[in-house]
Amino acid sequence: MSTPPGRAPDFTKACVVMFGVNITWIFVAIWAIWGLLAVACLGWVINRVLSGVEARRG
Repeated sequence: MSTPPGRAPDFTKACVVMFGVNITWIFVAIWAIWGLLAVACLGWVINRVLSGVEARRG
């Protein structure tokens, strides 16, 4: 028999960085199409949603 596999690598930092990259280009695209006010409103909505998730998790 072969040896059991080791621990899986921790990809948390890579996930956080890629989230930042993706949200940045999405905000830039929205800004180019609808303007800064749309980006500000979307950022506020995302903040409210994440705050709600945080409150439910404790």
